[in-house]
Amino acid sequence: MDRVPAAERLLDLVIALSHTRHRMTKAEIRRQVNGYADAASDESFDRMFERDKDQLRALGIPLLTLTDSAHEDDVGYRIDTGEYTLPPVDFTPAEVGVLSLAAQVWQDSSFAAESRRGLTKLRAVSDLSDPGEHAGLALRVRGPDAAFAELLEAITDRIAVRFTYRTARTGTTAQRTVEPWRLVAKDRGWYLIGFDRDRQAQRSFRLSRITSTVQRIGDRATVQIPEQIEVPAVTTTEVVLALAPERASALRTRAEPATHPLAPADRDVVRLRITDVDRFAEQVAGYGDSVLVLEPEELRSAVLERLHAATTWGGR
Repeated sequence: MDRVPAAERLLDLVIALSHTRHRMTKAEIRRQVNGYADAASDESFDRMFERDKDQLRALGIPLLTLTDSAHEDDVGYRIDTGEYTLPPVDFTPAEVGVLSLAAQVWQDSSFAAESRRGLTKLRAVSDLSDPGEHAGLALRVRGPDAAFAELLEAITDRIAVRFTYRTARTGTTAQRTVEPWRLVAKDRGWYLIGFDRDRQAQRSFRLSRITSTVQRIGDRATVQIPEQIEVPAVTTTEVVLALAPERASALRTRAEPATHPLAPADRDVVRLRITDVDRFAEQVAGYGDSVLVLEPEELRSAVLERLHAATTWGGR
């Protein structure tokens, strides 16, 4: 017969000592708890049980030692369920939102199933049964942009590149020829810093605005990378949003209260600054009708474009 794993034996011991009406003696534990029958002798059982007791106490489980009032040498054990039981679970919408975000971190790992089950149980014991409470609360940990690998390789090889780029201010696209110097992460985005041959000046390019593949131009080892490169400040855009009560917790953490004449009376108005309208539009669209864009018009149009695309997805 296969031996019972130590972890399984400990779990069975916790269950037994938590549900005993008064206490369990060592003899009862050896006879009734799964795993202790593996002990070959009384001495072996004593060593096994002492190790398990130490392990439970090290885990913070309140294991009590009780003696019979008439026979002091009759020792028994139980777990103090009053100290061991967790208090009632009561989360606010904001706290459930944070837990939702945390659970999303594990979606691409071996813990995906466990995180989903845990979050489902937390929502089941809370008052937040409406799935709309959590609309848009998905932590998107983006990998590098599509152009990242090609640009990094070009910097290593010290070779110029050419790509199509969409400007942030006007939204127009144009071809750029650049001597790449450095890739930097700043304000939730990756930027290429290099020498723009067309404009004969240093420029920075947000990788998410590169709309084509990166083409290598010329020969390797021809780009001279300066020893000192000034990282320019990132241009930001102020946006004003109207949020449904107790919704969009992830946005609220980045924003500050504001007012707006066009805001519905039942909405919370907030203001924040962003660095990429298109990417932020993806996030806002994920909240559905929980978030209304009041300003700027560029962001409103980008969100509506995505929502319209979603309604027609699949030919419907």
